[in-house]
Amino acid sequence: MSTIAVLGTFDTKGEEHAYVADLIRKRGHEVLLVDAGSLDSPSIAPDVSREELVAATGTDLAAFVDRRDRGEAVKVMSEGAAIVIAKLAAEKKIHGIVSLGGGGGTAIGTAAMRALPIGFPKLMVSTLAASENVPSYVGVKDVVMMPSVVDVAGLNRVSRAIFANAAGAICGMVETQVPSADDKPIIAASMFGNTTECVNHAKNILEESGYEVLVFHATGAGGRAMESLIETGLVSGVLDLTTTEWADELVGGILGAGPTRLEAAARNGVPAVIAPGCLDMVNFGPRDTIPGKFSGRLFYEHNPQVTLMRTTPEECSDLGRILAEKANLSAGPVAVLLPTKAISIISAPGQPFHDPAADQALFAAIKSNLRKDIDLQEIPATVNDPEFSRIAVETLLAFLQVETTKSV
Repeated sequence: MSTIAVLGTFDTKGEEHAYVADLIRKRGHEVLLVDAGSLDSPSIAPDVSREELVAATGTDLAAFVDRRDRGEAVKVMSEGAAIVIAKLAAEKKIHGIVSLGGGGGTAIGTAAMRALPIGFPKLMVSTLAASENVPSYVGVKDVVMMPSVVDVAGLNRVSRAIFANAAGAICGMVETQVPSADDKPIIAASMFGNTTECVNHAKNILEESGYEVLVFHATGAGGRAMESLIETGLVSGVLDLTTTEWADELVGGILGAGPTRLEAAARNGVPAVIAPGCLDMVNFGPRDTIPGKFSGRLFYEHNPQVTLMRTTPEECSDLGRILAEKANLSAGPVAVLLPTKAISIISAPGQPFHDPAADQALFAAIKSNLRKDIDLQEIPATVNDPEFSRIAVETLLAFLQVETTKSV
């Protein structure tokens, strides 16, 4: 039997949360009702009160109640819910969490869920689950967002079905046992469609060497998730061969991963091998969605939903400087590998993004800005050549061997 937290604003949405809680109990699980309401009295009795959430933040409860400011309430309850729910999970008093809400409820519910570890069952039924703001609610965690379809405003023939599915979903999550696996040291690797062959080959070698490889798709969210995992201390080494997210971050594409991309391994001393994989491309949606300021640039339609734009020599020079500056932050062993024949499938000779001048600007900027004590290797191969993958893996394994020897 597991205990599932049902978190919500019980002053406005008590009936809906009570309905879900009842269905969870019928499946044989216990429920912990957590009230994040702030205006009127709760319509159902909570197990964890709103006062406890406010107290967890250090906010003066009396002043908070007197102000009755909805914006402040959402902010305080989001912070308090995150603190309290994370503590309950760490103490193993809850084994899953579900919440229902509109704008405010979604902000509070997902704030609590983002404070939980990856793998912990979390489900948010939201009026915003189909909106463009979903990434801001999910962050880099595995929050499941379920569209409420209708507003979370009472029970009706549609909402009953949606909420019943939500109850079944969260119960199914907590009932599912994760198969045990060997605790092998973890390598985090970045990959894109245009570096798949490279990373898959490297992954095979690393797995044969006794490592578990977690591959992150360099789509912005993927890069942020990889950085977040590295910061937890669970990662032994990083094979960051697809740093393309920086092209989007710099130029204005849709897959940027933020200004701290490439910093987690560096600042935490995690051994890393870095390459400028796919820095030849900036990602946009369908061709007709590309900003007019890029008119006249070289484009390649990857598929109907994704259009790639070739980076210019000037942009590549900036990208090379940025990559070098991030590598320069490294407190641990790091190497930068340059595949001098092509940094993606489509930048190879005869391919649409082949531009030697742009590539040379990239490489020159890396070389001129990189710390002199950092290992820099120019490899006469394309990024997807097996030889490049082999050298990248051997370089990382050498770093890991040194680190292992130090710790013994």
